[in-house]
Amino acid sequence: MYVDKKRKKWPGPVLTAAAILIVVCVWRCVFPVSGKDMDEESVRAVKAAVERCALQCYVVEGAYPSGLSYLTENYGLQINEKEFYVSYDIFASNVPPAVKVIRR
Repeated sequence: MYVDKKRKKWPGPVLTAAAILIVVCVWRCVFPVSGKDMDEESVRAVKAAVERCALQCYVVEGAYPSGLSYLTENYGLQINEKEFYVSYDIFASNVPPAVKVIRR
């Protein structure tokens, strides 16, 4: 019986490449968050925290606070000012503030 050695060798590298491709695909599905995604998520989390504290103040006191300092002093809001810049613009005490968060 004649065995072709060339045909016998090629399945090994192909199977190895297929296994590597499968591992990479599974890895990307299990850990899809990149550094950029985490930065965007942290900005959204800070903005949501500020808006949530402002709304809580409105519900409890009947007016939105005039600034972030009021939220930090009375509602426990903590912002890492070295990492984020938060713009808190209030138009009126009964209108929700415009909140913008920028990563420094």
